Amino acid sequence: MSEISVRPALITKVLPDSIAAEIGFEVGDRLVAINGTKPRDLIDYKFLCADEVLELEVLDAKGKTHKVEIEKDYDEELGLEFETALFDGLIQCNNRCPFCFIDQQPPGKRESLYLKDDDYRLSFLYGSYLTLTNLTQKEWNRIEQMRLSPLYVSVHATEPEIRIRLLKNQRAEQILEQIKWFQKRRLQIHAQVVVCPGINDGIHLETTLRDLAKFHKGAVPAVASIAVVPVGLTRFRPEEDELIPVTPEKAKEVISQVQKLQGELGKKKGKNCIWLADEWFLIAGEDLPPESHYEDYPQIDNGVGSIRLFLRKFEEAAKILPASVSPERKFTWVVGNAVEKAFQPILETLNKVKGLTVEMAAFPSGYWGQKISVTGLLTGEDLLLNLQGKDLGDGILLPSLMLKHGDTKFLDDRTVEEVAEKLGVRIFPVSGIEGLIEGCVNNQD
Repeated sequence: MSEISVRPALITKVLPDSIAAEIGFEVGDRLVAINGTKPRDLIDYKFLCADEVLELEVLDAKGKTHKVEIEKDYDEELGLEFETALFDGLIQCNNRCPFCFIDQQPPGKRESLYLKDDDYRLSFLYGSYLTLTNLTQKEWNRIEQMRLSPLYVSVHATEPEIRIRLLKNQRAEQILEQIKWFQKRRLQIHAQVVVCPGINDGIHLETTLRDLAKFHKGAVPAVASIAVVPVGLTRFRPEEDELIPVTPEKAKEVISQVQKLQGELGKKKGKNCIWLADEWFLIAGEDLPPESHYEDYPQIDNGVGSIRLFLRKFEEAAKILPASVSPERKFTWVVGNAVEKAFQPILETLNKVKGLTVEMAAFPSGYWGQKISVTGLLTGEDLLLNLQGKDLGDGILLPSLMLKHGDTKFLDDRTVEEVAEKLGVRIFPVSGIEGLIEGCVNNQD
């Protein structure tokens, strides 16, 4: 990207007691350059800040430019947070995958819901998946020079014609050559395979997994892990997308197929490199593998082992639950129906606290048209449809992963405040296990 497109990075937070706070940085200031170089993104910023002497060019909120010199330890951070990790703009996706969630949404919602990113920098920084189809030689060079590893790659299929069919992009055929590029440079990827029945399942899935597993060798395997994920479909998807949903029968078939491969390849390699997302077991109605199966949770953000890990962490955190609470209170805990069975032990533990009653409201998303839904996809409309007119007690415990980060908006753009008013009850967004326990113990009228 040209330097012209690099915008000064907008500062949205100055951490207290930091170097930046001491110097007098303020929210609304913009960072223009570090030692004469304009950072393109958070990666550049962190790299340029790893020095003991910095000269910063800063644009204040009034438009005045300042130059500031700083002496610090090379690994000491400035204490700044920015509006975005990408100062020169998002690298957009150039594929037309039929299962893309962005294309499976209704029109007219907030703009950010329709941004299709395929940006290697977000992959490196936050673990978001990219396809490698839109990288220029300059960006490949940067990945190599800055050792941006691991990256998270949506592979889906290694057979060129199948991957092209899925991504609708001729450049998709290069995936095996691209993985060899990573291997040669001792860089790594975590691979993802979204299974679309009738397209990349069956023998095609086996070919893909065997191809990828060949790169899982040596001290620094080019393919560090592989996650197998079921395609998620909504009622808003285009009719001509040729996709069909994953049935319980298909889920059982994939589980059996992948577990057989896990056993075979695991014996050869000494450890597992292929992982099934929890959703397969939920759709099939089968028990999840034991926690020991997941080793060091290499694909936790892809829903591989996340339920087992959540249950274990809850067990640990539950030790601080009081024997009783006063006054008595009753809450409704909203979750997607995919985890209804798995989360029963949590419900039982919470209800052992004297004076506390927690009822689980588990339902699918009618908004998306799904029979089985994960919690994060439930919308405000789903809450209204399933909870209207019911005794919800003293309030709803709402997992915050249903909401836009740092906001109170659901995916359908309804707000927590709007839904609470229509249901006539308080809604308490809770984050993670600690938030759930705190919500049960501390929230009261």
